[in-house]
Amino acid sequence: MTAYALFDNIEVTDPAKLAEYTARVRAVVESHGGRYLAVGGQVNVAEGLPMLTYPVLIEFPDLAAAHGWYDSPEYQELKALRQSGSKANATFFETGPSELLAA
Repeated sequence: MTAYALFDNIEVTDPAKLAEYTARVRAVVESHGGRYLAVGGQVNVAEGLPMLTYPVLIEFPDLAAAHGWYDSPEYQELKALRQSGSKANATFFETGPSELLAA
């Protein structure tokens, strides 16, 4: 089942490190079957409490591919770079069967 990695970039502490990360990460994501669906933009809360600051949504074929990317040797240096230049939350989730999903 399709899976997603949702990152919320809460604070950039080192713009140069985050710029380097951004320049290099797409190729690694794509090598694990991932593709970016959304990066940043205005966030409007319609119900409940504000939860997202600067969301990034990446789609993967399944949870194994998402975790395979996140835990891969080629992503470890980039993950450390991102974590040293920003503060973020990360969540992985997969879709479940639903009549709401298009066939």
